Amino acid sequence: MRIEQLEYVVAVGTYGSLRRAGEHLHVSLPALSEAISKLERELGVALLDRHRSGARISYAGRDLLQPIIDVLDSVARLRAAAGDQLAARRLLRVGTVNAGTATLLLPALQAFHAQHRGSTVEIRNLQQDDIYVMLAEGTLDVGLVNLLEGDDVPPELERTPLLAGRPVAVIPASHPLAAQPEVSADELRAERFVAMRAGYLMHRFAHRLFGSNLPAEWYSTDGAEMGKLMVAQGIGIALLPDYSVRGDPLEWAGLIVGRPIAGDRTAVTMSAVRRRQTRTPAVVQDMIRHLQNSAEPGSGPTPNGANEQA
Repeated sequence: MRIEQLEYVVAVGTYGSLRRAGEHLHVSLPALSEAISKLERELGVALLDRHRSGARISYAGRDLLQPIIDVLDSVARLRAAAGDQLAARRLLRVGTVNAGTATLLLPALQAFHAQHRGSTVEIRNLQQDDIYVMLAEGTLDVGLVNLLEGDDVPPELERTPLLAGRPVAVIPASHPLAAQPEVSADELRAERFVAMRAGYLMHRFAHRLFGSNLPAEWYSTDGAEMGKLMVAQGIGIALLPDYSVRGDPLEWAGLIVGRPIAGDRTAVTMSAVRRRQTRTPAVVQDMIRHLQNSAEPGSGPTPNGANEQA
């Protein structure tokens, strides 16, 4: 039994139908229906009356609404107490997929510490699925994830878009392909390739781009930072979001460049993700606000360490 399942049942009872509950919660109907079906199987009670015209709360569901609301009220009090403890211990736990750290997370951390002096921020480099699980479990407070167009986060989480971009080929600056305005998938296939390991979004994108005809020489690594270092050392060419390359110290030093992929129009977005809850702790809200400010055009660092001036 999961808390969001109980919240879904209450929403159906409150808004009168599964469809209206989904619109209010911003959760798709299939996901909402499946979550409630799992709860029904666990409780052995039909909570919804399902018809071709839609689904509404059943009589048995209405009888259970008040006990469910009581449970949710208790959970809200527990989360509020936990939020107070989070503020008291001044610890914020952030999980990141590691792309965009230099230009997004580090400036946000500086601003956060200026506001919350004496606070402790724990940064963990994780795969995307691990971030989702730890947020749902409450062992992370904020996650940074990359999403391809059409991707969504689990229904118990909510996201705040930060950066929008596209995948690019990350190439050593001395490589002949770096002189081109864009590179093709066939040109990339002919090179040694530095891939993100399975579980990273760019691993999925690489397989989408190359199909079954993968580069003959293939290296795998964990995270964008090591991938960029491998490119800078001339080990191979990688695929990363453009915002992971733009403003990176290795780009500043003239060691790597990012080039668009010919014919590809894939969109990729970095988002801040947090657990969906009634009361979000203030420190979590502050960190997400600083991430949003850091993501605004012109707010990031420049090679000489100063912000760009308009």
